[in-house]
Order: sequence, then C-alpha cells, then structure tokens
Amino acid sequence: MITKNADGRSVEGPAAGEANAAVLRARGKRLTRPRRIILDVVRASEAHPSALTVYRQVRRRLPRVSLATVYRNLRMLAAEGLLSERADAAGTRFDGNTAPHDHFTCVACRRIYDVPALGAPGVRARVASRTGFEVLSQRIEFYGRCGACRRAAGPTRARRKPWQDEASRAPRASRT
Repeated sequence: MITKNADGRSVEGPAAGEANAAVLRARGKRLTRPRRIILDVVRASEAHPSALTVYRQVRRRLPRVSLATVYRNLRMLAAEGLLSERADAAGTRFDGNTAPHDHFTCVACRRIYDVPALGAPGVRARVASRTGFEVLSQRIEFYGRCGACRRAAGPTRARRKPWQDEASRAPRASRT
C-alpha cells in the first residue's frame, strides 16, 4: 500500500495500511479488503482515475465487486480525507495525493498531472478581506498540452488573432 503524507512524500508498506486503518477506525469505520484495494488502486495511479477506471482495476483483484461498492467506497474514502475528489468537465476523478497541490490538464489527451501548489502567500486572506467571503480553500487549474502531446503534434505555428481577418490583411489605399 502506498500513501502520501502531508508533505506529499510517499509512505509505503504496512505502515501506510496501519495509518489508513487508524484514520478509519477513529471515525467508526473499518479498512475492509475492498476499501484497501480501492485505496491502493487510486494511490498507485498518477492519472486521477474515474470511478469506472478504478472499478475496472479493482475487478481484476476482486471479480465479484460491484460498481456501486466502488462508488460508495470512493466517496467515503474521500469524505474521510484519504483521497481527494475533484469534478471536471468529464465527470468526477479521484486523487490519491491529499497533500496541497495544483493540477495541469492536457487539452489533447485529457490526462491530469499534479503540479506543486503555486498559490501566493496571503491570497486567501486578501480575497476574504476584499469580498467578505470566508475562504476555506483554493484550487488552481492549468490547461495546455503536455510534453508528450506537444512532441507528437510538432511545433506550434503562430496562430492568427481573431481580429486579423481578410479585411485587415488587405493593403490599404494610400491617401494622397
């Protein structure tokens, strides 16, 4: 079993399983075999899998597990802080890295990458003071093309700006 501590460093082996079991026991829940396997699958993936992807991988180890069991346990593990749940345009994804971090989504292959948290110190306090909101957390999302997709597509050509239409490129009549 692999888990990441608050510093984002991986903790492997029985210690991770015991820590996860302790967190769940403290909340009156058990680390059952399906929950442990679901947690292992999500934490072993850097791709931020969907529930369906987790289900397919868990099913290899537990052939009789149901999709409903996987959904229910993913939501419970996220509620208990052992996973992060994030919604995007494609649906809900799960993240085994619960340490603070931001995300980069490749617009070509749709893969989601973890990137170090870049939030400037005091941003939450400034937003709260300017708006009167109580800011509990923040999330920064970056979008672009990952290295593999950039290499596959070749160099990016300069794109024409929307205001550069045919009329703007036509030579202007001289005023003489």
